[in-house]
Amino acid sequence: MDLSWPFFEPRHRNLADELERWCVTQNFVHIDDVDEACRALVHTLGAAGFLKLCIADGTAPPDVRSLAVARATLARHSGLADFAFAMQGLGSGAISLFGDDQQKADFLPGIAAGSAIAAFALTEPGSGSDVASIATRAVRDSQSWVINGDKTYISNGTIADTITLFARTSDDGARGLSAFILPAATAGLTIAERIEVIAPHPLARLKLDDVRLPASALLGAPGDGFRIAMETLNLFRVTVGAAALGFGRRALDEALTFSATRKLGSATLADNAVTQDRLGAMATALDASALLIARAAWQQDTQVGDNRRAAAMAKLHATEEAQKVIDMALQMHGGLGVTKGAKVEELYREIRSLRIYEGASEVQRLVIARDLLKERRS
Repeated sequence: MDLSWPFFEPRHRNLADELERWCVTQNFVHIDDVDEACRALVHTLGAAGFLKLCIADGTAPPDVRSLAVARATLARHSGLADFAFAMQGLGSGAISLFGDDQQKADFLPGIAAGSAIAAFALTEPGSGSDVASIATRAVRDSQSWVINGDKTYISNGTIADTITLFARTSDDGARGLSAFILPAATAGLTIAERIEVIAPHPLARLKLDDVRLPASALLGAPGDGFRIAMETLNLFRVTVGAAALGFGRRALDEALTFSATRKLGSATLADNAVTQDRLGAMATALDASALLIARAAWQQDTQVGDNRRAAAMAKLHATEEAQKVIDMALQMHGGLGVTKGAKVEELYREIRSLRIYEGASEVQRLVIARDLLKERRS
């Protein structure tokens, strides 16, 4: 990400340099045990002090520009490192934004240090983007809440220590949802299924059978769950685009290196006009994404207007264009591009989920269109 733009401050440039130096010293290699790898990355990121970026500082929310810089840098080097960083933020974001002093003191220090792993349990087998249809139910029983239901596609579900959980406390649609802090060791919570996806992550389906939580586990007030979920997701939506940008930047780097060294007759692949056309398109698409991300993150940090449209545009454009950039890089590599272990093959698998989670591309287009129509009709 080009940090020379006026949207950024010297501290963001310093962070980018620090993270880049740190990434170069790390041995980002794939191992068979993705749970072990993710735990190690969380611990290492915490020890280096980078996870503090994900946690609110006092009453101020996390700085979105810092999160974007971190994710773009980490994703360029390692998709799993970006995942480990992002999930510590998403999993603890509701506590940072809505937790009381005691909840913050109990849970955030461990998450910032990397000694506790966080998760965000929103999605269910019968509800994805339609959050208002959540069926998991929490019933008040004296001074406790008793929770029953299923959650699925929960990132860090196999390794989490602390889970932000959303459940229904009344039948009043979106207004009937509430948020809870659920320690993973709580009786009645089980990992029902480990979910394997094309880019290995610690993903799981969780089952809750008469899980009992104290009244102090409630985040905010009963019925605040939908707002808590939406504001937490909105905090990190721009950074999904930043991660996509990091993947795209790495794909362009790989394409440039490969094309400059790959022999094509008496010349190289880079001397071919078709290759140059593709490289030009890739670079332009990525710079456009970077500008949209920078604008949206700056708007969010400075609270200049409502940034929902800008965030949706940034997430939409960056993820869709990164997919195209990576596909072009893979195509340029030919058979080597689809060979297991090739970086472009890894990027091809890593990018795909970013067009789905935290609001699919179709949802982002609806957000943009509805905001435009609202503006026109007002």
